[in-house]
Amino acid sequence: MMRIILFLATNIAIMIVVSIVFNILGLGSALDAQGINLNLTSLLMMSAIIGVTGSLISLAISKWSAKSAMGVQVIEQAHNQTEQWLLDVVRRQSQQAGIGMPEVGIFNMPEPNAFATGMNKNSALVAVSTGLLQSMNPDEVEAVIGHEITHVSNGDMVTMALMQGVVNTFVYFFATIIGHVVDRTVFQNERGQGMGYYIVQIVAQIALGFLASMLVAWFSRYREFKADAGGARLAGRDKMINALRALQRGHETQSLPGQLAAFGINGGGFSRLFMSHPPLEERIAALQNNN
Repeated sequence: MMRIILFLATNIAIMIVVSIVFNILGLGSALDAQGINLNLTSLLMMSAIIGVTGSLISLAISKWSAKSAMGVQVIEQAHNQTEQWLLDVVRRQSQQAGIGMPEVGIFNMPEPNAFATGMNKNSALVAVSTGLLQSMNPDEVEAVIGHEITHVSNGDMVTMALMQGVVNTFVYFFATIIGHVVDRTVFQNERGQGMGYYIVQIVAQIALGFLASMLVAWFSRYREFKADAGGARLAGRDKMINALRALQRGHETQSLPGQLAAFGINGGGFSRLFMSHPPLEERIAALQNNN
């Protein structure tokens, strides 16, 4: 909760600074000269509400949506040796990381993968795929779990959600301004908001969102290196390296939907700028060079 409060306070400070900068640069006056009477401060605040609220709601329902989307079967009580071993590993690593015991689950997927999610690091969910359990040995699975536990202990789910909220804020803010400018100067609409505004605003949101996703992806890649290092501390560096090598022997495509991809173990993406995970060879090299 403190992380959310501090992050929101930082966002408010950013909005205040941006508002001051816009006033200094005379952006409001420039828009007024075009007959576009926008209260930039109010627009910025409304954009923040729209952007951050959506991310917080997504974060709040992340465990429920993950269970539903991936068909995660939460282990309430171990029914076999594998499930008991999973619970024991997660419990031990959670204690090492100083967080509450997460829910532990298994989802049916032939590819080796895992993810962690949840709004609170003391009430998270860690899930592994059946493919992971079948294709990796216990040491490698232990390292993967350490990677996910580190995501939880670092508060990565909250940080990523709030960062997405900030990005959404400025995407909506600038898309709205662009929509008004084009509607007034290109479509020559003199009153209210014409059809041109709505079309351009939507197109601008898509275009700006596409560019903004590169920033979010960069931050996600940075977090992956941190999670690998954390997994190495919890399970052992050699185990973490071997787990990543095991993934190389398989495939490097992401199979997790939406925001869960940022907290999975798999690497991939259609280009480096939009990859949520660094290439596996770079992650292995980073661990090898971290003496």
